[in-house]
Amino acid sequence: MRAHPVDRPADLDVVRESYDRVADNYAHMVVTTGVGDIRRHPWLKASIDAFADTVRGLGPVLDVGCGPGTVTAYLAERGLDVSGVDLSPRMIENARRLHPECRFAVASATELDLGEASLGGVLGWWSLFNLPRDILPQVLAMFARALKPGGHFITGTHVGDEDAVRTEAYGGVPVRWTTHKWRPEQLVNLIEQAGLNPVAELRLPPEEYSGPGLVVMAQRPG
Repeated sequence: MRAHPVDRPADLDVVRESYDRVADNYAHMVVTTGVGDIRRHPWLKASIDAFADTVRGLGPVLDVGCGPGTVTAYLAERGLDVSGVDLSPRMIENARRLHPECRFAVASATELDLGEASLGGVLGWWSLFNLPRDILPQVLAMFARALKPGGHFITGTHVGDEDAVRTEAYGGVPVRWTTHKWRPEQLVNLIEQAGLNPVAELRLPPEEYSGPGLVVMAQRPG
């Protein structure tokens, strides 16, 4: 049994089922349109490149909420010892199909069994916004404990004040999940409270299909 269990979100099963329903459409969109491909967004690519350079040689890297594995595969190409996990079994099926050279497993961010100081890096790349506001701090604290001293965490998320309930996604597929948006200073404060030192922050303006975004990278103190 884990020493620091994380509470289970009440809507976890509903969110899993929703992502299972959209997984094939989303993976197809990634392949055909480049949605979610950091290579097509220079500032996001630069953030991931900086993360990769920083954690290189520190130990294994875990991509939490990896979806169809786009970023996981990119980091593997950069030479990192990286694996991906996702709540949705169907997302993981797509990740394994698209990137058979990489390692993927089905797991919720709230159900990970991570050893103390076992990872050189952790990503929560636009994958933690479904976590309820009282549970995200628990997950961040788990990530902080799992990082080796000097290890880094990077996250990207949606910026705002509201909780937005989504009922359809990626081609009109019926879904049910809540996007919990954070103000930049709120999220940075949570990361600090988890025991990590923020080292970089990137704020992104709204785009055609999404609102403003935020990337934060933080380090476990040495």
